[in-house]
Amino acid sequence: MNSREIEMAVDWTQLPRDILETISKNLTIYTDYLRFQAVCHTWRISVPKIPRHLPPQLPWLMLPLSQQSRSQSHRPFLDLSDHKIHLLNLPEAASHLKRRCGSSHGWLVILDETPTILLLNPLTRAKLNLPPLFTFPNVVTFNYSEVGKEYALRSLSGNIYRRSLKEMRDSFIKKLVLSSSPALNTNFIALAILNQTGDLVFCKNGDQAWTFIHDARFFCEDVIYHNDLFYAVDKNGGVAVCDVHGENSPSVSIIERFETPRIFGGDMQYLVKSGGDLLLVTRYLDLGYEDGDPYNSPTVFYKTVQFEVFRMDFSGGPPMWERVWDLGDRMLFVGENSSLSLSASDFRGCLGNCIYYTDDYCESNYDGAFRDYDIGIFKLWDGSIEALPYGNPSDHK
Repeated sequence: MNSREIEMAVDWTQLPRDILETISKNLTIYTDYLRFQAVCHTWRISVPKIPRHLPPQLPWLMLPLSQQSRSQSHRPFLDLSDHKIHLLNLPEAASHLKRRCGSSHGWLVILDETPTILLLNPLTRAKLNLPPLFTFPNVVTFNYSEVGKEYALRSLSGNIYRRSLKEMRDSFIKKLVLSSSPALNTNFIALAILNQTGDLVFCKNGDQAWTFIHDARFFCEDVIYHNDLFYAVDKNGGVAVCDVHGENSPSVSIIERFETPRIFGGDMQYLVKSGGDLLLVTRYLDLGYEDGDPYNSPTVFYKTVQFEVFRMDFSGGPPMWERVWDLGDRMLFVGENSSLSLSASDFRGCLGNCIYYTDDYCESNYDGAFRDYDIGIFKLWDGSIEALPYGNPSDHK
């Protein structure tokens, strides 16, 4: 019997459970783990549905839906390691009537024209609902029968104003981040940045409503969870440290900003946890014109032209930002997502000392009506920008 005949005679579905477990624990990439589970029923039930041994994974980029997209059930994702497009069945996120207002620890945050706030894991299809929009502390009433003005909200001055279902979907929440993955920690905390008021609002898993963090208002550029605390940054680089765990929760301490060259000239700020460091990434935007003519162009859009990076120095004296000129092997991911940092050498096809960024500031850029999306790779060593090679989302097969 030759080797081919021996191979055909082996029933791979009958491998002992301990061998299957050993093989699965040696897989380090989540997509390989999913393929392992898909071999057969025996292999699938022999290993945990959610692997807990995997190292940090390279994020996939969920590409924008074009206005011409006909799919009502699939979303395209770009694998940055090999530039391949994967279409995932995600009817909950594959409609222009849905809005994504963040992604955190592998979970998407989905809003539609209902009060529901949905957490969705695009790979496992797991779902969780956070307390609905009408439980936010500045929402006074909610009534479906008040068509076009279903929500009544209280402004900072105490006045009552109305908002429609669509307006609440599109503009109420700026961004939402999680303290940890709901799949790995049932005690996770969600924190939302509100658009109009600049408030920070949080809820713990199991809460029935959201709670204001009153002393952190206007620290609304970005938020990240670091060392069991939420750090929030304002336009000027000031930081609010929010403790939502203790008996006197929430408590806030403010790290005032200190003079750092050009830190306050940027258009957007992001906080990133990188190893044991807390980084501040400043993004600079410039105006672009469809015809290249600032006086006669019918279309004006924004584009990213530069980033600068700072590290919070906690050693001796008051904490302050210091400029970082070289990230070494680290690559940063900023945008609508909870910002993160990974080692480029752990993933093939990736560049260190770079910032991978997405467009999270202009809804009109997502329909592709003007030009390419503002998505790319900023290289710190020479200040150049490389476009991500994903093509037009409407052309995906």
